[in-house]
Amino acid sequence: MLSYENSLKILKETNALIQGHFILSSGLHSPQYVQCAQLLSKPFEAEKFCNSLADKILEEFKEIDLILSPAMGGVVIGYEIGRLLKKETIFSERVNGKFKLRRGFEISKGSKVLIVEDVITTGKSSLECSELINSANAYLLGFACLIDRSNGKSKINKKIVSQVQLVIPSYKEDELPENLKLIPAIKPGSRDLK
Repeated sequence: MLSYENSLKILKETNALIQGHFILSSGLHSPQYVQCAQLLSKPFEAEKFCNSLADKILEEFKEIDLILSPAMGGVVIGYEIGRLLKKETIFSERVNGKFKLRRGFEISKGSKVLIVEDVITTGKSSLECSELINSANAYLLGFACLIDRSNGKSKINKKIVSQVQLVIPSYKEDELPENLKLIPAIKPGSRDLK
């Protein structure tokens, strides 16, 4: 499996871990941002991450019927993990701000579903996906992601399997450190795209 040090090296070399002042989808501010799209745009580097994550998933979850990923960030990683594990993979999309299954995707009653994400911070997208599993009377196995930056503070109460855990500080807007106040904030995520 890929070590923490090698994972961090790849994230930096692919510009997937960047410095600045970022407004996260949660509304919190951070001096670092994880842009997995940069990692995934370099398949030979991403392959190392995905193979290692797939091995970790197999160690933790013995029976998986279906992989569910939230669009936009989880689509590519969900597909790749599904391909490696030889599991059907679907994704949910936001419709009027709420995750829905479209494109004929379904979750069978009683199926064992793993949610696969690119990055988990607060767990908001993952938990919204879990509602789709519950409404289908299926079983949520747990969560997997390339990068867990929740620092144990997500609202997820099931196991999170990740390739790498990063401790990246985040702040409420009225609690910004002085050095972050000096840098213009940008909002790099996809949650609010119209």
